[in-house]
Amino acid sequence: MNAEEVHEPNRQEDGENRNGGIDESGKVDRIRDILFGSQMRDYDGRFQRLDERLTREATDARADMQKRLEALENFLKGALESVSNRLNTEQSERGNAIEKLTRDLGETARTLELATKNLGEHTGGEIHALRQQLLDQSKALSDEIREKHGQVQADLGREAEQIRGAMTGREALAEMLSEVALRLKNEFHVPGA
Repeated sequence: MNAEEVHEPNRQEDGENRNGGIDESGKVDRIRDILFGSQMRDYDGRFQRLDERLTREATDARADMQKRLEALENFLKGALESVSNRLNTEQSERGNAIEKLTRDLGETARTLELATKNLGEHTGGEIHALRQQLLDQSKALSDEIREKHGQVQADLGREAEQIRGAMTGREALAEMLSEVALRLKNEFHVPGA
């Protein structure tokens, strides 16, 4: 007899005392305990060890899962922080590049505007100088044309005078030759003689 068997009559006595008679379920339990008691205790021990092992493994698995989740969370936080830092750095670099490009474009626009203004002033001055030069050359050419025209007219006048003089000389020569011819023919009569 073991401790549980000794304890079983106490259960039976408790059943008798409580109900005032023999409890039928107590008998069935006692028969079951006699027939299967050692196997049941063996199964109970196994189930208890299995339960303890499963509880321990579940606890270990939960702890391992917790560690892995924490490691994954730390990894994801690090990756997100790295991506965030890279994004901030790239955004900052692009912002700086855009600011530099804006400054460069502004400087280029100012330089172009100044060059255009200077070119306009220079071109205006050059055009004014060219107009003045053209006007001066036009006046000089006009004066030269007038002078040449005057010289040509004077030359033509002289030539005309020479031609007139020559013509007068021809007439006189013609008259003289006519007179000589008439004298040779003795046909010349001096008027009033």
